[in-house]
Amino acid sequence: MSQADDDFVEYARASAGQLRRTAYLLCRDWDLAADLTQTTLARMFLHWPRISRRENPHAYARQVLSRAFLDHHRAKRSHEVVTSEFSDVPAAGEDPDLRLTLVDALGRIPPRDRAIVVLRYWEDLSVESVAEILGLPTGTVTSQSARSLARLRHLLGQPAGPAAGNSLFA
Repeated sequence: MSQADDDFVEYARASAGQLRRTAYLLCRDWDLAADLTQTTLARMFLHWPRISRRENPHAYARQVLSRAFLDHHRAKRSHEVVTSEFSDVPAAGEDPDLRLTLVDALGRIPPRDRAIVVLRYWEDLSVESVAEILGLPTGTVTSQSARSLARLRHLLGQPAGPAAGNSLFA
């Protein structure tokens, strides 16, 4: 194996878990999340020498993952039914009921809006980063973020008015 291959294997081992969790938030299906993560890593492997020279390969990985999710959703190839059963145990210190409620609400907004919310608020990326990842104008990300948060607040039974700090639970 070459040094570039070794570097990629190291990168894949270090980031696969985070990519899979992000993919799950996008698609709400652990098996599809694993497939999207695998697709992301496979695409990155093909161009790893070029990607590894970037300042932040993980930003590129999020871009590839987001686009793979949106491509998958557009294609409507999957006829699987997502169930309410979750295979992973929540981490200590988290409120599992709140997390499940939020994940369910995320699943009820359109895929592009879900991608914007997950990248912007769960991954804590800037508007500019989300816009670049999804290939959208920054104004679209800003307006869709506000609309999506209002929808999520409505789904969660909270007032839809502006909240301090852009927090979903403010």
